Amino acid sequence: MNNMDIAAVLAKRRPQLALKRLMDVVISGCALLVLWPLLLLIALAIKIDDPGPVFYRQVRVGRNGKEFRIFKFRTMVVDADKKGLQITVGRDSRITRVGAFLRKTKLDELAQLLNVLVGEMSFVGPRPEVPKYVDLYTPYQRQVLLVRPGITDYASIAYRNENDLLEGAQDPERMYIDEIMPAKIELNMKYLHEISPLADIRLILSTVVAVIKD
Repeated sequence: MNNMDIAAVLAKRRPQLALKRLMDVVISGCALLVLWPLLLLIALAIKIDDPGPVFYRQVRVGRNGKEFRIFKFRTMVVDADKKGLQITVGRDSRITRVGAFLRKTKLDELAQLLNVLVGEMSFVGPRPEVPKYVDLYTPYQRQVLLVRPGITDYASIAYRNENDLLEGAQDPERMYIDEIMPAKIELNMKYLHEISPLADIRLILSTVVAVIKD
């Protein structure tokens, strides 16, 4: 499917996309108000466990190729991206003790409520990638940039244990680029075809169930 086809699908769903954005604003705003005690506890745990900032702000590529800085609770040592790959493999030595728990429970992603509130992200949408890997996208794959990236999506659920998959690879980054990234993008394409508030609700519930099962 080409860009014109995806663009046509999105154009037909403008009212649903507007409702999706309204839901993002309302839910993220309410969630920040309700969850602030938990967010504060996470911040304190990070500071006690390892010196450095509470948040990790990495450049990602968002809607229409516009770069932004994603909010994540820091789960690795300071300057971890300068001490290894931009992907995490297995029991990465750069991950802190608190960070390991946050990653397993996905609590590190709660900071992205801020990105959702300001419109850089949505609750559901293709996970935003770093520029290094987006530069490798084909024109077909770049279609995922036509919508806001999300906190969760089909790929986030299917590859929630991605670190373990990469751990046994001889060349983890090559495996990510050649196998995992294309598979994720195909799952993103599936979402683009059914994008709607109802689809978002189903994916959010599926994400919660997957996290609980793990």
